[in-house]
Amino acid sequence: MKAHRLWLASAALLLGCGYAAANSETIGSVDTVFKFIGPDHKIVVDAYDDPKVSGVTCYVSRAKTGGIKGGLGLAEDRSEASISCQATGPIGFAAPIKQQEEVFTERTSLLFKRLRVVRMVDTTRNTLVYMTYSDRVIEGSPQNSVAAVPVPRSTPIPVK
Repeated sequence: MKAHRLWLASAALLLGCGYAAANSETIGSVDTVFKFIGPDHKIVVDAYDDPKVSGVTCYVSRAKTGGIKGGLGLAEDRSEASISCQATGPIGFAAPIKQQEEVFTERTSLLFKRLRVVRMVDTTRNTLVYMTYSDRVIEGSPQNSVAAVPVPRSTPIPVK
């Protein structure tokens, strides 16, 4: 009974800390450091479709720590990431979007570190701006990357 409660408490803690990964598709990866035991260190490229803007995909490249800790999911990945967002089809909005909101998040350590992508709207230029950064419970990183997707003037961005 105690083990069951401990498992439930652990699961609640992990879910509360955002353990679940963002909805992404891995496009590919390259090895950067060979490891004798466990997976190699690598750079991974993932694709994220914006859940509220059809026709926009963001590609995020980030470091993925290998070795024994990386293989067990216990390693903390580096904070550096790069983003490129593109119109991959006709851009559309099912509903008005916020001026600024987080659209993707993925954990980069077991509990405390996350990679985040925030969408901002530049209404003057009718452009969607995406920024990626990493944060921690105590201290984040100032390292970031920005990408912009211009929306045709014939499709004004509906902002809440």
